[in-house]
Amino acid sequence: MLNLLVTYAKQESSEMTRHTPEELQRVLGSGLLSFPVTHFTPELEFDEAAYRENLSWLASYPAAGLFAAGGTGEFFSLTPDEIARVVRAAVAGSGGTTPIIAPAGFGTAQAVDLARDAERAGADGILLFPPYLTESSQDGLAAHVRAVCAATSLGVVVYHRANGRFTVPTMERLVATCPNLIGFKDGVGDIELMTRLYATIGDRLLYIGGLPTAETFALPYLELGVTTYSSAIFNFAPTFALEFYAAVRAQDRAGVYTRLNEFVLPYLEIRNRKAGYAVSIIKAGMRVVGRPAGPVRPPLTDLTADEQGALTTLIEKLG
Repeated sequence: MLNLLVTYAKQESSEMTRHTPEELQRVLGSGLLSFPVTHFTPELEFDEAAYRENLSWLASYPAAGLFAAGGTGEFFSLTPDEIARVVRAAVAGSGGTTPIIAPAGFGTAQAVDLARDAERAGADGILLFPPYLTESSQDGLAAHVRAVCAATSLGVVVYHRANGRFTVPTMERLVATCPNLIGFKDGVGDIELMTRLYATIGDRLLYIGGLPTAETFALPYLELGVTTYSSAIFNFAPTFALEFYAAVRAQDRAGVYTRLNEFVLPYLEIRNRKAGYAVSIIKAGMRVVGRPAGPVRPPLTDLTADEQGALTTLIEKLG
């Protein structure tokens, strides 16, 4: 009886989704991706109304997918209940115009619960974060991925970084046994591994650039089969981010390097001043453009007043 109920629940929830795994893979690979920040009040509570409004604004731009409560969305500092609220707010805020990818992570049991809840919420896919804290063998990582893939009919993208580093043989086994495993988001930057992975698996997976400030690596990664990447800059400068992506896909080297020199590289100099600023600088940028999203939660820290001023000057040069 329990198995019948679980099967019915999966069928019911899958009817709420907007894309099959195969469709989602094609859509995500066709354009720029972004990770919206999560809005907090000054008291560090989730500001749902502001978040929904912002998702509606971001969805008005032609991004291929938005990742709710991802790394830039401070997934690591949200409670499970808050993650559920953020995902539902993202689905509602996007209005069905842009695919919403929800997070799953921490331990395997919690990742399974988050994936199931994301499907109930109407998300289109899952980004599977590395397991929390402990190191894992390749067999253990494979079991982690299989458990999440088996728990949902949604397309799943694995995030390759930190405690979740996959070898090519492990990914080869996973794609053979997990039909809804659709993507590999790289947060490590191992060129040899990415070359071997694409040479071995080819277009069976979608390859997503996921290094911090992915614009820096976008052009060389395109040669490795990485057709898209996640742009955090999209949060506060969506037009610039989309123009940069278009230059990358057109292999317009002059256009890419002009934008790198004029904005991205000076921006990186501010971001690199303190650990955790990859998220903090995005919220700082949103304050500059008049779309404040509140502070970051500990253990992250906000930019100093001087750093905020330097970022303001840089963004204003974009017009």
